Order: sequence, then structure tokens, then C-alpha cells
Amino acid sequence: MISMLTALMCCVLAFALKWSTEAAQHRLYNFAHHHLIWFIVFPTCGITAIYFLRKYLFQNRKNKGITEIYKTLDQRKDHLPFFKIPSHFLNGFLTVIFGGSTGIEVSTVVATATIGNETYKRDFSAKIYKRELISAGVVAGVAVLFGSPIAGWLFALEVIARKVNKALLLSCSAAALVSWIFILSIDSKPLLPFQVNDWSWKALPFFVLLSLFGALISVYFTVLVIRIKEFFARIPNNFIRVNLGALLVGAAILCFPFLYGDSYHGMIEVIGKAIDHEPVSLAVLGLLLLMKPLVAALTLGAGGDGGVFAPSIVVGAILGVFFALICNQFFHTELIPLNFALAGVAATLSSAISAPFTTLVLVCGLVPNGYALFIPVFVSSFVAQRIARFILPYNVYTYGMDKASAK
Repeated sequence: MISMLTALMCCVLAFALKWSTEAAQHRLYNFAHHHLIWFIVFPTCGITAIYFLRKYLFQNRKNKGITEIYKTLDQRKDHLPFFKIPSHFLNGFLTVIFGGSTGIEVSTVVATATIGNETYKRDFSAKIYKRELISAGVVAGVAVLFGSPIAGWLFALEVIARKVNKALLLSCSAAALVSWIFILSIDSKPLLPFQVNDWSWKALPFFVLLSLFGALISVYFTVLVIRIKEFFARIPNNFIRVNLGALLVGAAILCFPFLYGDSYHGMIEVIGKAIDHEPVSLAVLGLLLLMKPLVAALTLGAGGDGGVFAPSIVVGAILGVFFALICNQFFHTELIPLNFALAGVAATLSSAISAPFTTLVLVCGLVPNGYALFIPVFVSSFVAQRIARFILPYNVYTYGMDKASAK
């Protein structure tokens, strides 16, 4: 019952953050699109606002992302402080609406985990159920963001809890049930408004090859985040650090408006053009593959709130479209861009969060009939995750983010 109550509160929080961020981002992006100078000004406004909120309202206490959850789970006496709910909510909101090239997913995960931690601290349940209540909160948060209770359930078990027992299964399942009812009540729709038609077994080798590229892009992104955070941590002057990062982000957005915010709007447009056989510049797609991780890393390094979730989805989709168009144009194949966009998302996201089962369900839920691509998405998720972990051990990302934040 406590897990269900926790899940309900987390559903409301996740929905409020998602709806408000989408609405505000859409309005500010349209305004800046007609007054281009604001593409440079907006990131400075957002990251500066976050800096002052962190300094004066939240007393210089920093947000370190999902690593905070791991720390509180590994050390039972260490808790997620209550301020992380408003801190991640406001910081994630301000980062994305003002163009910071990341997403609200990590902000939502930490905020909902904190709600779970708060219910635990209130002694509503036995002291052994801390992990269960935190996981229940995360289930609801991820479920509402992507309209998939199963994806939330898997993410909580695979990424947050990192173990399975009867109590965890009961708690997460109760939270998933509440999330499912909540999602039905708000009429949630898939992120991508496209339909999968079919796929051919002859394309399977191409999906495997795409998985390799997805893993490499993911490693590139991870290393960029670590190095750029370390670089900004060495800048002693806060004014220079915040404004340098924000201006670099703004300049990149001015050149490529696609990079604004979570970039889901641009991703949908690119996929739609590829499906309709409209002209798509391969050179621009290639630049976006390199620029989106870089600008996302700059956003985080300058002090923005977020993580690798949304950038990995966007980069994976662009990679898949780019790969399909290259093969069709130069090797005379007949690859379907939408299929490879989804497989690309599976490859990069699975590599980034090291959670192939979560990725499998989440990607299949990005379009109304995504499970028609179950096998290609399955292959892409698992192959890419194995390659990425071979190149870059799992603990490197977590350690690097903690180290950069501590500095």
C-alpha cells in the first residue's frame, strides 16, 4: 500500500514536470526561432538561474544524478535529502526549456527516488524496505515519462535496485499497476507518431553492424561527459564557468536549432523526412551525431541538470537514419529508415544505461506497434551493450561523474 501511495505521488510529479517542460520548451523555441539571438541568450538565462537557485535557495548543495541513489542504497543511514525534489524539478525544467541540450529523465528519476526515500524515512514501513520504496518511486517516474509501466518496472529493477527479491517484485509491481491506471487516465501517446510496417531477416546483419556504431557513439558520449565535467570543475571562477558553457551551448544551437532542449522535436522531423523520402543532408546528420553529445556534455559541465537518457535516444535515432540512408544511397540496399532509427535508439540507450531489457521494452513503446521490431531491437540492445561494456567498463561512467562533481 505504501508503494502504491508513493507511486501515485511520483506519477503526479513526473506528469507535472513532463507537461510543463514540453509546453514551455515549445513556446520558447518558437519565439527564438523568429528572433535568432535568443538561441544564444536562453541557455545563459537557464544555467545562470540554476546557479543562483543552487547557491541561495539550495545552499550550494549539488546534484550528482543517479549516483546519489546508488550511494543512499549502498549506505542505509545515508538518505536523499528532501531538497532534491524541488531542486531536480526546477533545475531540470529550467535546463531544458531554455535550450540546455539534455532531458528531464534523470531529474525525474532522482526526484521520484527521493519521494520513495521520504516515505521510508517517515516510518510508514519496516526499516528493511528502503530499496523497495525508492524503486517504487522510480517505476512511476519512468512509466509516466515514456507511457510504459513495464519499462519503468524493468528500469527500477535493472538499473536502480540491481537485484531481485520477492519484496522488490511486489513493491515495483504495485507501483507499475498504479502507473498504468494513471497513464490510462491522462491518455498518454507514444513519443514517435509513426507506424512500423515490416522488416526483413536479410537486414539482420545491418542491425548488428549498426549496434557496433551505436556502442561507439555511446562511449564517445560518456567520455565527453566525464572530460568536459572535469574541465569545467577546474575553472575556479563561477561566472566564467557558467557563462562559458552557456555561450558555447547557445552558439551551437544558433548553428543547429535541432540541438535545442531535448531535441525530440528535431528527431521526429528528421525521421518523418526520411520516411517520406524528402531530401535529408547526410553531412548535417553526420554533424548532429557529433554535436548532440558534445552540446549535452557542455550543458551538464556548465551546471545544467540532466543526464544521458534523452541525448542517447536522439543520437541513436539520428544514427539509425544516417546509417540507413548511407547504405541505401551508396550500397543500393532497401533499408527502412524508421526501423533503423528505432534500432539505433536501442543500441545507444542500452550502451549508455547498461540496461538491455529496459531498453528493449522502452524502444518498442516509442511507436504504437513497436513490438513488430522486437527481434531487431533485441539484437541491437544486447549486442551494443556488450560491445560498450567491453570498451568502457560499467563503473567508469559512475566513477567519472562522481569525481567531476566532487571537484
